Amino acid sequence: MMETGQSATVRRTYSAADLLAYAALSGAAPESQVPEPLIAALFSYLLGVKLPGSGTNYLKQELAFKAPAPLDTELTATVEITRLRPEKHLVDLWARCTAPDGTVICEGRSLVKAKDVGA
Repeated sequence: MMETGQSATVRRTYSAADLLAYAALSGAAPESQVPEPLIAALFSYLLGVKLPGSGTNYLKQELAFKAPAPLDTELTATVEITRLRPEKHLVDLWARCTAPDGTVICEGRSLVKAKDVGA
């Protein structure tokens, strides 16, 4: 059962090879920093696999990117439940990605529809 304050975290380091693979798939020019879509993908992973997990449907996501994410640096992405609306199967979450020194790379909120939403 989900509860307000519950969180999930993933850590990921992106290399130059990862960025080349991303550029090949997206058609974008290779960059010297981690592209925003790859950072946002960390939240997609957390929401779909960890919290709330399987069966989660994205309804809305708003992210503010505050600093560039350097290559070969471990990024920590976390989602935390801020509100549960069991009558509508809705979950509000706060999302944040940080560098090891505490620099906030991006933060924002996500709204998802999920099963097993507790009161």
